[in-house]
Amino acid sequence: MLVEKIMKKDVYTLPPTATIQEALELLNKKRIRHIPIIDEAHHIIGIVSDRDVRDATPSVLDKEAKRDVLKKPIRSIMSHPVVTIHPLDFVEDIARVFYDEAFGCLPVVSEGKLVGIVSDKDMLHTLIQLTGTHKQSSHIELKVPHQPGELAHIFSIFGKKKINIISLLIYPNQEGDEHKVVVIRAQTIHPQPIVEELSHAGYEIIWPKPLVGAE
Repeated sequence: MLVEKIMKKDVYTLPPTATIQEALELLNKKRIRHIPIIDEAHHIIGIVSDRDVRDATPSVLDKEAKRDVLKKPIRSIMSHPVVTIHPLDFVEDIARVFYDEAFGCLPVVSEGKLVGIVSDKDMLHTLIQLTGTHKQSSHIELKVPHQPGELAHIFSIFGKKKINIISLLIYPNQEGDEHKVVVIRAQTIHPQPIVEELSHAGYEIIWPKPLVGAE
């Protein structure tokens, strides 16, 4: 999946000359957590988060100091330079950037100009869609030999049972490289028949666990 499929295109921005007060009002009014700071050519030159604004604002008890701080330009607290991504980047790749850098958002830039933004919440929502957990389904985990043809065999079993696969994930097996863990979201609320078929085909079932007392 490409970044352009999940990015928000309507981005609320401010110029570097805007005040911290204006940033605070925009954050509260639009209920957003990040504001890209752009110049007249729509180039991104910084970014401000709700935490940046909160940390820069004195206690509400010190009203005089608070008024002075809120009059300062936003460029005085913005973070720069800014790490950006491209609309044609793969979501799977930028997920690693979010994880490694602990970013709350990443601006999307094309031909030097800001065209969108992706937040950590957008990434989580996308992960939910990719894994199929937002749909009524059953979770099945198998230990599968790491060799050609195994996935085709598994698909044929699902096809014989006329059960759609909503999503498929493959994880490393902690016990060695000879097997992989295949996680399937199946479009059924009664997974036992397909699980039994997979077991008869020789696959080790990790989940669902066998019923206690079942033979």
